Amino acid sequence: MARVDSTAESTDEPGWDVDPDDEQGAAIIAMVGQQIRMRREQLGMRAGQLGGAIGYSEDQIYKVESGKRIPKPEFLDGVDQALDAGGLISATKERVAEVRYPKKLRDLAKMESKASELQWYGAHDIHGLLQTEQYMLALFEMRQPAYEEALIKKGVAGRLARQVIFGRCPAPALSFVLEEVALQRPYGGTMVLRGQLERLVELGQLRNVSIQVMPTGREEHAGADGSIEMLKFPDGTAVGRSPGVAGGRPVDEPKHLRILELRYGMIRAQALTPRESLGFIEQRLGET
Repeated sequence: MARVDSTAESTDEPGWDVDPDDEQGAAIIAMVGQQIRMRREQLGMRAGQLGGAIGYSEDQIYKVESGKRIPKPEFLDGVDQALDAGGLISATKERVAEVRYPKKLRDLAKMESKASELQWYGAHDIHGLLQTEQYMLALFEMRQPAYEEALIKKGVAGRLARQVIFGRCPAPALSFVLEEVALQRPYGGTMVLRGQLERLVELGQLRNVSIQVMPTGREEHAGADGSIEMLKFPDGTAVGRSPGVAGGRPVDEPKHLRILELRYGMIRAQALTPRESLGFIEQRLGET
């Protein structure tokens, strides 16, 4: 019987606690824990025996069964095998993975997963969908007040999980406008910035992805009211948000969406074209 090596990693490392304010996530983990406990008791196996079979302590087994800890994928696979569950416990991995990152990001990921079009302008940053893992980590580590390690890990995991959008079929139309300054600030150091620029060049060559750069020297700029994000759906509906519209809350009313559309259209027209932007990023990469 295969054992899970818990020497280097264990369920007790930071970032695997269940968020008590996340009712949906807590319910999922509680359900999975109950399934494990019921199957174990059905076989007449003690928690310590199950833990010994897969390389975890008795305490860790109890924490997962009681819904206090989020089980890792390899934990679920090990339990499934040890309890001869026929894949039923392993099948919960996808739902458990959703709980691994914050509820707010899960909701955003669900909206993105349904969108046929995304439009985004960032006043000073790079969109999370475009970020490398190292760049994400550098950003989270610079937040003030300082984030706890567990929250940083959840934030990074959430952003990485959202990037499955690039593999969707049919592919959504993704449009991003970045400020030139976002390509210059070396969060995490020069090598992290280089990796981020390389990632932008790679994504910018995808047929469904448009990346544009707004030069700092532009005299006319419709983005004075801050960042803009819009998601459009196949049924013709849309949702958007910007600090300069409705106090920054998400909006779906036509009168607010028209304002966002107008501003974003002007920003795209004022920025470098996608082809020019790709050359600009490549030049910046050569200078870094």
